Amino acid sequence: MMHRKRRRILVGLVAGGIGLSVVLFGGYGLNLVSAVDRSTYEDLEAFTNVLAIVRKNYVEETETQALIEGAINGMLGALDPHSAYLTPDSYKELQVDTEGSFGGLGIEITIRDGILTVVSPIEDTPAYRAGVQAGDQIIKINDELTKDMSLIQAVKKMRGKQGTEITISVRREGVPRLIDVPLVREVIQIRSVKSKTLEDGYAYIRVTQFQDRTSHDLDAALQKLGQDNGQLQGMVLDLRNNPGGLLSQAVKVSDLFLSSGMIVYTEGRLESQQQKYFAHPGGYTDIPMVVLVNGGSASASEIVAGAVQDHGRAVVLGTKTFGKGSVQTILPVDGGAALRLTTAMYFTPNGRSIQVTGIAPDIELENLPEAYAAARRRHGVREENLSGHFDSISSTPGTTDGSPVDAEEAPQALPEIDIKEGELGKDPQLDRALELLKSWKVFQTTVAEAKS
Repeated sequence: MMHRKRRRILVGLVAGGIGLSVVLFGGYGLNLVSAVDRSTYEDLEAFTNVLAIVRKNYVEETETQALIEGAINGMLGALDPHSAYLTPDSYKELQVDTEGSFGGLGIEITIRDGILTVVSPIEDTPAYRAGVQAGDQIIKINDELTKDMSLIQAVKKMRGKQGTEITISVRREGVPRLIDVPLVREVIQIRSVKSKTLEDGYAYIRVTQFQDRTSHDLDAALQKLGQDNGQLQGMVLDLRNNPGGLLSQAVKVSDLFLSSGMIVYTEGRLESQQQKYFAHPGGYTDIPMVVLVNGGSASASEIVAGAVQDHGRAVVLGTKTFGKGSVQTILPVDGGAALRLTTAMYFTPNGRSIQVTGIAPDIELENLPEAYAAARRRHGVREENLSGHFDSISSTPGTTDGSPVDAEEAPQALPEIDIKEGELGKDPQLDRALELLKSWKVFQTTVAEAKS
């Protein structure tokens, strides 16, 4: 029997971009000077001296604000890949992202080995339809080289008014020359929950990102699927290529499928960074479930997968996830800017750190023939590939080694394959998930008969 679960208001946490888990603080300015102990002022003298020398002697006149922002960016960039200084415009863009509507191309990007790299294209967007692929290296944006370009600068250049044109030039494994991809910007309105009936009694739900209404829309989708099918015999929750979103929504989504126990907890230096989140009675706890994940499943997605896996609530199937287990706090500063600062790490109910290790599936299954799978393992982007990443903290190693395969071992030319995620018969992982759900019922029947 399915029951609707009462809504709860949780702390506003965000896991945007590459699945960043972010705590949002608002309503005040952060006085940076007062946060510095007076005993450190002498150590800052060198910085002020350099600032004065640059302003006086540099070949061109410089603005103090630009120099200060550059210094802040350098300081935060030296900490880890996810800490950053957000200008007022960048801060506004972060807030827009979590609402699920913005103007742009529809790709998640990161910096890997100093190169702007696609983590995954977002479904139903210009980049997705144009064939941009995970692992593509963006070398140019409108003929401007991206070398030494920050993520924030790249995002700003790729976003724009609806209907305007842009061309990105990408380097792709196995292609000898740059690929020019002409695109037309659209207002990206991401529908985070998509659902359908696979077969009578078996539901499929894909969550593309965790946004403000994801748990509400997921609940509504399950209600509709239940009305259409009667009592559901099983469901597939597809979190593949889901880069994250609102962590509060990851908690609510997990809560829909768990009746009790811990969902996730965080640990940091400050008492306020020690947070625990628990499930509540109700929801959809009696439906057999398989969760699909892959290397593009990050942060908030990993929280959901880790929670249902630790509680034995679902079978996790696919490939090892991205491995993003750190929490960033958004600290507004005067003038409308903000700091995105890593302040804590999060852990699954059983105390597993997701950082670098990721979530190892219960059933490992690539969605490609081995030759293609080897290329994906070699060029896929995970947290461990990001410069300056945190090491794993007290985590259990995954079952896949992810070791690269020599180029000579892979065929030079591979035939085209017809893989379409979410379509039975063209999605090996989904096909296997449905088989598991059907055997689930057979297994339960066999056990019940043996006990009678």
